[in-house]
Amino acid sequence: MPGDVSAEVQRWRERFPEKFVSTDKAFSCIRRGDRIFVGTGCGEPQFLVREMVRYVKEHPKAFFDAEVLHIWTLGVAPCIREEFKRNFRHNSFFVTSNTREEVNKGAADYTPVFFSQVPDLFYKRIIPIDIALVQVSPPDRYGYMSLGISVDIVRAAVDCATHVICQVNSFMPRVHGDTFLNISDVDYVIPYDEPLLEYKTDVPDEIAHRIGRYVARLVEDGATIQVGYGKVPNAVLANLKEKKHLGVHTEFLGDGIVALMKQGVIDNSQKSLDRNKTVAAFCMGSRETYEYLSDNPAVEFLPVQYTNDLMVIARQYKMTAINTALSIDLTGQVTAESLGKTFYYGMGSQADFMRGAALAPGGKSILVLKSTAKNGEVSRIVPVLPEGSGVTLTRGDVHYVVTEYGIAYLYGKNVRERAMELISIAHPKFRPWLLEEAKRLNLIYKDQAYIPGEQGRYPEELETFRTTKSGLEITLRPVKLSDEPLLKDFFYSLSDQSIYKRFMSARTDMPHERLQKFVVIDYTRGMVILAVVGDPGREKVVGVGEYWMDEKTHTAEVALAVRDDYQGKGVGTELLNYLIYIAKRRGLLGFTAEVLVGNRPMLHLFEKAGFTVKKRLEGEVYRLQLLFDG
Repeated sequence: MPGDVSAEVQRWRERFPEKFVSTDKAFSCIRRGDRIFVGTGCGEPQFLVREMVRYVKEHPKAFFDAEVLHIWTLGVAPCIREEFKRNFRHNSFFVTSNTREEVNKGAADYTPVFFSQVPDLFYKRIIPIDIALVQVSPPDRYGYMSLGISVDIVRAAVDCATHVICQVNSFMPRVHGDTFLNISDVDYVIPYDEPLLEYKTDVPDEIAHRIGRYVARLVEDGATIQVGYGKVPNAVLANLKEKKHLGVHTEFLGDGIVALMKQGVIDNSQKSLDRNKTVAAFCMGSRETYEYLSDNPAVEFLPVQYTNDLMVIARQYKMTAINTALSIDLTGQVTAESLGKTFYYGMGSQADFMRGAALAPGGKSILVLKSTAKNGEVSRIVPVLPEGSGVTLTRGDVHYVVTEYGIAYLYGKNVRERAMELISIAHPKFRPWLLEEAKRLNLIYKDQAYIPGEQGRYPEELETFRTTKSGLEITLRPVKLSDEPLLKDFFYSLSDQSIYKRFMSARTDMPHERLQKFVVIDYTRGMVILAVVGDPGREKVVGVGEYWMDEKTHTAEVALAVRDDYQGKGVGTELLNYLIYIAKRRGLLGFTAEVLVGNRPMLHLFEKAGFTVKKRLEGEVYRLQLLFDG
């Protein structure tokens, strides 16, 4: 037989000669109307599929209306060809590029279902399986063959199928876990060696790496991660090289995870469940990755009813789910499966992992997407999802959203705050449109201001980290349009005395109209720097520093405020020093300031900052001229 691996299986051929038959003999068990399951992704038994198509060509009346079931096909999907429409009907649980056109024109079927629920459809015979075509590793001395890189729903299909036909392939790695079939429990064995399908995505570009760097801020040492597939997830993994003791509990395993295992970043030592094991359901990657998995006790492949079980996911400490989307609207509804009425992918496993991670102790759910599609012509952040879009994640499911323009945190936010958060991480050229649409839809304030163009571009490069003289770790960053709620909390945390010292006014309210002046910034003429503590999404503003240029003198008026409970910890010093640094870079000659006579701490702060200080007393206020030295 061509491609025979007879040297390794000869003993079993002699013991079970009735199982080692020709493909014609094996396929003769297929009856009209049967449901034929084909193994997943890179584990697809290519030779068996080709032979089945050949068999139908040679025996066109052998069977009719057979339903071919797939979860993911990377092969040529010959069963969807027009010439075989009387013999086969393709039904996929996930839409891929090979089946997308046929599904959307009605020539093939798509069954929307979470991957975790597919095995139940088989076991309960809601979708009975008559024939399972799978690919396995050669049998060991006990007769056990491994499903290798494709366990997912394949395990359930094999358990439930009336007939199991195996392609034994020495290229299939012997993977640990719930992967083993005994040769006595299958119907037919077809030995045939051929390289496994490989899955390679495009090399991540700079936009993807920017997203990856943001996500790396959110992934903690000791976290257990789940990462989807594609260019952006690969960039995320590439940016986790500095992390320590990561674990993996995922459905999809690719080259990026294996690279981190080889580097020692992933050791699974701090997992709550399956400690010291990388757990996955299937793998799509390179030949090198398959070889790494072979007989590797650090890896276990388990069925999706375990890997994708929401309650199992929720039991993992610091479970961090990172998934992609096609689009998100300003209220937080996400589609990862369709573009309007066009089926594009499928429901998959995203919802289970995102919900499970959100429930896990210390867990995080992170949605990642490029801000635009179609070479920058379309915004992925939209006012509302287009008609017909499948809502993969509801508004309540979405916590972190990351684009190349930053991190938005939606959990616990009202609709107005969500809209502003998402607009702040949209592509700059689409922000004016999104703001106007948000106003039209009554999602945000009707008078919400915005500065378009370069003047309003958020200067991400000015984000930095400092440790104050008291050991307090703070982030210093420019204010964002979406920071109004944070600033509101900050100002209302100040005592009346602190408010009076900062604003020299007895007015203690801070309505939206006043707050806008702090967040709607022409960054080329002024700057507002926030000192914040806490992780993204859980930030607290502990200090605010600002300056506004006087173009006539090429100086700027500066002002600072620090929360009462953080005063004396060096926050003001770090804010002022950073404002000086920014102002000098922009060629300013110095600052001016107004300070109440009784505000000795502020006067001292300016005096020790390295200025040439000129001071003039007017009533109860010192008017200071603070010239930069050197």
